[in-house]
Amino acid sequence: MELMNIARVRWACRRGMLELDVLFQPFVNEKYAALSDKDKQTFIDLLACEDPELFAWFMGHEVCPNEEMREMVVMVRGRPQA
Repeated sequence: MELMNIARVRWACRRGMLELDVLFQPFVNEKYAALSDKDKQTFIDLLACEDPELFAWFMGHEVCPNEEMREMVVMVRGRPQA
């Protein structure tokens, strides 16, 4: 498995929605480097999703159907969903 370099991950975190930028940028800057390779790949997979889907998951309007990505949503948010 070949992971994206950090510059590409940071670029992929730039989204069309400010709400997502506010979540992703600090996470990448503060926590991404410490993730396992598996978790890094899960985060990259999450970034491949569409903004409306991500917004719904991160705002708690919907639950991500993929268990690993659902756990990553919780990790990025920094708190469990209500």
